Amino acid sequence: MLNKEKNYIILILLHIILGVVVFLLPEFSLVYGILIFFVGIFFVIKTRNRNNEVLYAAAYIVGSEVFLRMTDGVLLYEFGKYGVMIFLIIGMMYSGFSKNAIPYWIFLILLIPGIIIATDTLNFGPESRNRIIFNISGPVCLGISSLYTFNRKITIGEINNLLLLIGLPIISCAVYITLFVPELKQVLIGNGSNFKTSGGFGPNQVATILGLGMFVFFSRLFFASSTKLLFLINLILGLFITYRGLITFSRGGMITGLLMFLTLFVFVYYYSKNRQKLKLNFLFGFFVISFIGIFIFSEIQSGGLLSKRYNNQDAIGRKKTTLFSGREDIAEGEINSFLENPFFGIGVAKGFELRKEQTGELVASHDELTRMIAEHGLLGILALLILFITPFVLFLYNKQHLFLFCFLIFWLLSINHSAMRTAAPAFIYSLSLLKVRFDEN
Repeated sequence: MLNKEKNYIILILLHIILGVVVFLLPEFSLVYGILIFFVGIFFVIKTRNRNNEVLYAAAYIVGSEVFLRMTDGVLLYEFGKYGVMIFLIIGMMYSGFSKNAIPYWIFLILLIPGIIIATDTLNFGPESRNRIIFNISGPVCLGISSLYTFNRKITIGEINNLLLLIGLPIISCAVYITLFVPELKQVLIGNGSNFKTSGGFGPNQVATILGLGMFVFFSRLFFASSTKLLFLINLILGLFITYRGLITFSRGGMITGLLMFLTLFVFVYYYSKNRQKLKLNFLFGFFVISFIGIFIFSEIQSGGLLSKRYNNQDAIGRKKTTLFSGREDIAEGEINSFLENPFFGIGVAKGFELRKEQTGELVASHDELTRMIAEHGLLGILALLILFITPFVLFLYNKQHLFLFCFLIFWLLSINHSAMRTAAPAFIYSLSLLKVRFDEN
């Protein structure tokens, strides 16, 4: 066995064990969360960020965030976003940032009027301040992350290492969920998003991070499976995480992960030579068969409920009247708020307050696009245009970034169904701005 294989297997086993330990000793999760932060700080200061260590620390935080939340391993609920921002600010102190990152300075400035308006329009109190911070922390995290990554040089191999650091704690998360619900049929009472099969935590966030993990290990079939053993390990991990994601019955994260992989395949295929394309044809066929197989297995385990969920049917097969579980009503309300206040919007977090007044229910927005438009008005539209256009412009001069559109797909689809509740969409988006080159391997 090669040293590379041994080291990889050790990393995988450590994170499998971590999932078991946290399940058996829940208090260890908080120790784990604290260690992530301080060990990361130690290495960044020790190396003075010579090899972009802050990116690796931030990547690991992103991968572990949902796992830590579901196991009470954070002192602050927004630990993921704050942690990413702290590390990347430290990185800029050591390594600076591109002077051409002006679009993201403008993006951050465009967020300020919405905050000012909120202080005037909200029924202000401690709860309102927390709502403003909760709503604005995602976009701010994205802006700061983008300032650091904008045109920063990196290799494809280093991106794979970043993705691995995101994927490792997702393994622990999947193991924990497996132990949390050993018998699936005992907890299935319908085909809606299921908290029990999501480790007792929000299925939307869990499926989003598991979908990202699925992509991480399936992408390693292309770039980090130089031996049959490594190929087998990555395939098993990808299928295991896919299974755990499917039975959360939350569709958005899994569809996102699948589209990311298909996009990556198209780009890898395009850049490959004819001899390599024959291997890729075989690999893609093998992937399709494996994915269909794990879906059928999940369907059997769920007693036929899974296919009904993805066909937008209820548990007895009737077509549902809504495709998005009522989220379209929230989005429609936010669009109406924009039409009534088109210039500067209604202010950060005001949408939440309006919904509470109108319906009496505490309902947070699931769509970051309509939330930005409603709360920031035309400035929000301009901010979103910056986020959409800039990566495409960079791609014209950076066509070796095979992952660019995969990262954009994750960001766009994730914020469309789960807003920016975690650091993952912000950080993954920023990775699309890296200046990538192929390495020798």
